[in-house]
Amino acid sequence: MAFKSPQEFREVMDRAFTLMSTDPDMGPRLREAHVPQRFEFPDVDMVVNVTYMDAEDDGHNLRWEWSDDVSWRPEVLMTMDSAVANRYFQGKENIAIAIARRRIRAGGNVKKALELIPVTKPVFARYREVLEEEYPHLAE
Repeated sequence: MAFKSPQEFREVMDRAFTLMSTDPDMGPRLREAHVPQRFEFPDVDMVVNVTYMDAEDDGHNLRWEWSDDVSWRPEVLMTMDSAVANRYFQGKENIAIAIARRRIRAGGNVKKALELIPVTKPVFARYREVLEEEYPHLAE
């Protein structure tokens, strides 16, 4: 189940971040956690920095930039292939196990990132729905 291109990967990940950012329960909880993160995806040669909004803005609680040229400093650094990210958002990849097995390389305040996992679980079903409807080749 591979992405057709780096552009498709970015498009799908933008959808996942939007689902989390705009969710009425998950979004505010992620914003209030104040955990800026940097994700690197070497197989598609992309990086995204994600942080919280100071206040909800137009229904969004998070903001993200597909660049390292950002005005915030990440507290958590994660490196993984796009397939691992896809499996995670489908609820098929356990972050702690993936770190232990080196499918994800993590740095910074990893404990803070792990504490957010229960908050993000509601995105799994919604992400799978998006894949089944629009990107069936990515559904596992």
